[in-house]
Amino acid sequence: MPDPREHAENRNLIETVLRHIPGFRGYLEKEYRRESDSLQRQWLADRLDRSKRGLDDFSRALVDAGQIDDLPQCDRLRGRIDKLSSRIRSAMDGYSGFFDLVRIDESVLDRVYRFDGELIDRVDDFATRVEGLPAEPASGGVAVAHLLNETEALEKVWDERDDILKGLD
Repeated sequence: MPDPREHAENRNLIETVLRHIPGFRGYLEKEYRRESDSLQRQWLADRLDRSKRGLDDFSRALVDAGQIDDLPQCDRLRGRIDKLSSRIRSAMDGYSGFFDLVRIDESVLDRVYRFDGELIDRVDDFATRVEGLPAEPASGGVAVAHLLNETEALEKVWDERDDILKGLD
């Protein structure tokens, strides 16, 4: 997950000068957090999208093996992955900008970042299992059913993240 502190190490000369203006330093650090949150969400959604290639390969293997009864379940999994990826891409920013009407408390952001670290691991594990589907055409229905359940669990985790940012937790 992108770390806001990395931005401080990679800033340019203008940013270094601007940081000496009273009040501007905090603004820049918050903008770095916002950018990091956006990058993290982009990575999660991209990781989910890339995993669908494994699902496509698996679907083709099912067709080649004449196991077309499992194809509707594969389509449901694809739809759930698309839905989750879309939700992640369009989610509320982890930090509100300087001129935004809604402000997000930094202690809440710290909770979200800890939450996101766990979410990254879970999404990566899930995507790896989806990509591993083509190796299991014989037990495809069972594997896809488990992945559908995991997709539902990931959606609930994402709901929790949204609730934290909205102050509903």
